[in-house]
Amino acid sequence: MISTLRGTVLSALGTIVVIEVGGVGFSVNVTPAEALGARIGSELRLNTTLIVREDALTLFGFATPDELGVFELLIGVTGVGPKSALGVLSALSPDDIARAVAADDDAVFRKVSGIGPKTAKLITLSLAGKLVPTSPAALPRIAAGVPAVDSVLAALVGLGWSERVAAQTIDEVVAETDESARASVPALLRLTLGRLGPSQHGRAS
Repeated sequence: MISTLRGTVLSALGTIVVIEVGGVGFSVNVTPAEALGARIGSELRLNTTLIVREDALTLFGFATPDELGVFELLIGVTGVGPKSALGVLSALSPDDIARAVAADDDAVFRKVSGIGPKTAKLITLSLAGKLVPTSPAALPRIAAGVPAVDSVLAALVGLGWSERVAAQTIDEVVAETDESARASVPALLRLTLGRLGPSQHGRAS
């Protein structure tokens, strides 16, 4: 398995870069942004994975281990091939993808060329719990800065609600409660659960 490549860029066009390593030129599939940033004659290091098919051996390369990790998760989703997974990473950063999955927001993936509604939903379902955003999605304006909110949001997501639905509901509750209730995690959680109702599945879909 070829895990990394470091060598001199011989060419960069579209989504293909050719890197010379030890006198051998390796053709690597990359995102358009990576190809645009590659300079002929300069050194480039990529985190790579080799996709083996009956009729081809294809290298895919990424600037960071996070991108490679997300790529490997994506190609494990039914209906997502290597080219489609590369398309997702061309349009979205690993953190964008993680936040969309955490929020059960498949609309983000439907905007990517080659990803239909069914596949977009499968991505959010298949990757749920496998990705953690490095920067949390911004909370609605009223709830932002309320001390108990982060703990309540984490608890609701752990119970099965999507981050988006939980954050919106917390915001509604905070807008209607006094300062003492906002400062208490148990109180704010109880009020928010009351607003969400007995079943998380309907609100989280």
